[in-house]
Amino acid sequence: MTDQMRIGTRKSTMAMAQTEEIARRLNVAAPELAVEIVKFDPVGDRDQTSNLLRHGGKGGAFVGEIRDAVRAGKLHAAMHSLKDMPGNEDTPGLVIGATLVRDPPTDSLVLRPGLSLDELTRSRGKGFKIGTNAVRRAAYLRRLFPEIEVIHFRGAADTRVRKLDNREMQRLPGGGEVGPADALIMARSGLERVGLANRIARDFSPQEMLPAAGQGIVAVECAANDWVTRRYLAMIDDPAAHLACDAEREVLWVLNGHCNSPIAGYAMINGGEMCLTASVLDEAGERFIEVTRMGPADRPRELGRAVGLDLLDKGAAELIEKTRPL
Repeated sequence: MTDQMRIGTRKSTMAMAQTEEIARRLNVAAPELAVEIVKFDPVGDRDQTSNLLRHGGKGGAFVGEIRDAVRAGKLHAAMHSLKDMPGNEDTPGLVIGATLVRDPPTDSLVLRPGLSLDELTRSRGKGFKIGTNAVRRAAYLRRLFPEIEVIHFRGAADTRVRKLDNREMQRLPGGGEVGPADALIMARSGLERVGLANRIARDFSPQEMLPAAGQGIVAVECAANDWVTRRYLAMIDDPAAHLACDAEREVLWVLNGHCNSPIAGYAMINGGEMCLTASVLDEAGERFIEVTRMGPADRPRELGRAVGLDLLDKGAAELIEKTRPL
């Protein structure tokens, strides 16, 4: 008898590449398992103009519809980029059954054709427009390039690069247009997944631009009581990525951050020790709170909780509340 697993995913090029990697790993670990990929077109992909808050943040825009299908029994599992999964709310009945080996978590700069990195650096960004939809990236950008103009820029990874190259204007959520962009800030892992790593002009170190919690980690979510699916997913789970996932998401939980909060978090494991750094910024990049702690790698939630509480003690709640939607 052949077991089956239906995995839901967004139909973007990057999401499909991530889900196909999950299917490949499952087929190696369990050749008897028949894996079917089910494509979704969530509201966050259908509407690439509006602010994500209109759709309930990243969770509502990219995750909600696929999660609902798992809860309804239409899917056995769902693929998510971990950074798109809300970390400040319960997910009753669901559990992360597997995390793949973490891809590079850093952010990268992509330039339009004809623009050199030297031009951008020497000018400190003055006269240039850099596109992103992430408030965290925008806040760090304003710290790195004080004269830069950060503009609203959404879309799938390959779509964004195409729009950059074609010098396309971007529609704003409230109407009107902005652009064209001179450069984009994007996740290196996403660019690699869609075959555009050759467009990277510069990688930002975690010290320059701390990654979003979960960035670079592919997560597979399933029903908590579906033990057959959980057993299969455990075969492809990467323990180090799962520990980092638990630590970084615990910070989000403690801070009660939302998708408009400039919150960053990154855990690194060295032997039996974990080093966790997390930060909270204001949108202008002027106020900056960062905490680093070490702890046992096998107690990631405790470490994440301690880092989150340290950030609150230093005033993080005030910065988060200022960015919370009314």
